[in-house]
Amino acid sequence: MTHALRLHRGDDLLESIRAYAAAHDIAAAAIVSGVGCVYHAVIRDASGVNTHTLSGRYEIVSMTGTVSKARTHLHIALAGEDLRVIGGHLCPGTLVNTTCEIVLLELDGVRFCKEYDPQTGYNELEIKYI
Repeated sequence: MTHALRLHRGDDLLESIRAYAAAHDIAAAAIVSGVGCVYHAVIRDASGVNTHTLSGRYEIVSMTGTVSKARTHLHIALAGEDLRVIGGHLCPGTLVNTTCEIVLLELDGVRFCKEYDPQTGYNELEIKYI
């Protein structure tokens, strides 16, 4: 099944996708496309610890990841007015400017869960075939 949604100014990008997955009982999906713009972004860098807050106008040039009612893990790339791109792990607090258009592809026969991984210290993706 394919899902398409549009977010509006002020919507929290990550929290809106999480809420959509919960409301539509999505067991496993992947982001097919995510375009739009944000005026405030919170992203975590590759250290897995440091978050960075950006204010200004940024185009979403790429968004990818896994989505489910149990766990959502997204990465985002943003281009500023100078056309430089910055990206990382999408965190709550990233706010849509004018619009964000998202297409999700729900995966048949798969359920995404989360399981604590002592090696990484995070709740990591656990894939179950149903």
